[in-house]
Amino acid sequence: MKALIEEFLNFLSVERGLSANTLEAYRRDLLLFAGFLAAGKTDALARVTRNDILNYVMTEKGRGRASGTLARRLVAIKVFFRYLVAQRHLAHDPTETIESPSLWRRLPEALSVDETERLLQQPARIKTDWQRLRDQACLELLYATGMRASEITKLQVADLNLEVGYVRCLGKGGKERIVPVGRRASAAVERYLSHARPRLLKAAASAHLFLNHRGKALTRVSLWRMIKSYARSAKIQKRVMPHTLRHSFATHLLERGADLRSVQEMLGHADISTTQRYTHIDKGRLKAIHQKYHPRP
Repeated sequence: MKALIEEFLNFLSVERGLSANTLEAYRRDLLLFAGFLAAGKTDALARVTRNDILNYVMTEKGRGRASGTLARRLVAIKVFFRYLVAQRHLAHDPTETIESPSLWRRLPEALSVDETERLLQQPARIKTDWQRLRDQACLELLYATGMRASEITKLQVADLNLEVGYVRCLGKGGKERIVPVGRRASAAVERYLSHARPRLLKAAASAHLFLNHRGKALTRVSLWRMIKSYARSAKIQKRVMPHTLRHSFATHLLERGADLRSVQEMLGHADISTTQRYTHIDKGRLKAIHQKYHPRP
């Protein structure tokens, strides 16, 4: 089975252009599933049944795995079996009648507008000039564009056009998209470029926009720690990660009337059903809309 997993991963890399991180996630999830089958003496793929797959999911759920983790693992298994059938390694796909995990994924958690403002105000408290300017620019750009952590840490100075007000972003699978940048984010980035980035570079050279104190590209781990620290100082009780600002970007746009297709384009989602996860409306707002517009509230 491991040989077929590697064949499948090679297909995803060459034919689909998936990133190294995504491929590693697929490998990890499929090897865990292979281990479960081997422990149950069902390591021959032709003998795997729908019940085997459901038993695996329920076993992992019993171990306390989060619903998002289970959904991701099931996606990997479903895509793997679909590939095996397409390549005629198997005659039948045992996952074809299993409910799509998108139906039981948790909605992404977003910050409120007030929480977002508090988070964005935190770098102003930093006394070190370069760190204050860099962190302010990074947070503002994350919220202004909805970029992923991997996208903003790979962003290059040449990808910016602040005069026109947009950034060129390279997303999953090497897909390029153009995202508008607002005035406040543009101003924060310009201050960083003028007063902080040259000091971080010193005599070195780097194409990357955001740098650490050694003049190297800011890493995803450093970005995660930065945001976690600012969320703590802002006294935000939710779990805040770089992706939280992406969720907040999408949610706030849709709540204020942006159309779904435009938000899909800015997020770089291949499937609009992924963007639709952000269209939930809280019950309080729903009630207010009903009272305002229904002829008999």
